[in-house]
Amino acid sequence: MRRLLAIVNSSAGGTDEDVLSEVLSELTRHADTVEARIKDPSELPGLLGEHPGRDPVVLGGDGSLHCLVAALAERGELDSRTVGLVPMGTGNDLARALGVPLDPVRAARVAATGEPHALDLLRDDDGGVVVNAVHAGVGVEAARTAQPLKPYLRRFAYAAGSVIAGVWTRGVPLRVEVDGRVVADGRRRVLMVGIGNGRTIGGGTPITPDAGPADRVADVMVSFATGPLRRLCYGLLLKLGRHTGRTDVVTVRGSRVRLSGPPVHVNADGELIGPYTARTWTVAPHAWRVTLPRG
Repeated sequence: MRRLLAIVNSSAGGTDEDVLSEVLSELTRHADTVEARIKDPSELPGLLGEHPGRDPVVLGGDGSLHCLVAALAERGELDSRTVGLVPMGTGNDLARALGVPLDPVRAARVAATGEPHALDLLRDDDGGVVVNAVHAGVGVEAARTAQPLKPYLRRFAYAAGSVIAGVWTRGVPLRVEVDGRVVADGRRRVLMVGIGNGRTIGGGTPITPDAGPADRVADVMVSFATGPLRRLCYGLLLKLGRHTGRTDVVTVRGSRVRLSGPPVHVNADGELIGPYTARTWTVAPHAWRVTLPRG
């Protein structure tokens, strides 16, 4: 029987205690499970140290998963502990890409009985991690606008934020290099840059629709759609995953992506960080493991 550590962030809003109880019961039914509640992600390294030999299961969204993987990286345990994921966040984008059930109880059963699969990881200049996607530009403004809307609109908050941000954002003169190739030279304004390990952001917006979380490369999307009408058309097609066919959108794949230019914030797995004048992300192939449905 597997030995699991079910991690609940008590400070995260919107957690349904009845659903949480069902999830914990399902985990306990199929595995030797210990529940642990934290109030801050900074507690994760110590918590993992208190329960050696147990595979952690995160009950939360992409942000919670990001923090857990970062803690495992800090402890040097990415290759020795397999992560279970029960999507209980507002976006759950990596769960969508991986085929993890969005129903929490079904996902708990997978976390306890599924198979380990190796996934890629993006590492930045400071050793930080990205498990799903990182983006800059209008998507960051959309996320900032969506933040206060989350309690009311849940996964639709990002869509609302995207519409509002798309009206006002004019773009940023960013330089984008992928494996040394210049994709944007910094003289032309860029509306949005997305670097995807997973396919979607914001609860289902397919920013890099062809990305594979275990294909050993990152999918990069750069949009130059900065005019008012171009922004509108880009936003509509982005929601459908058809934006990559536009002439003012460039898509490439690579293992090392560098952004530079004026100070910008970036969104990494739903968390706003920065601002940075330069940042590089490098693919670490098959750097961590997650439990997925059998077959």
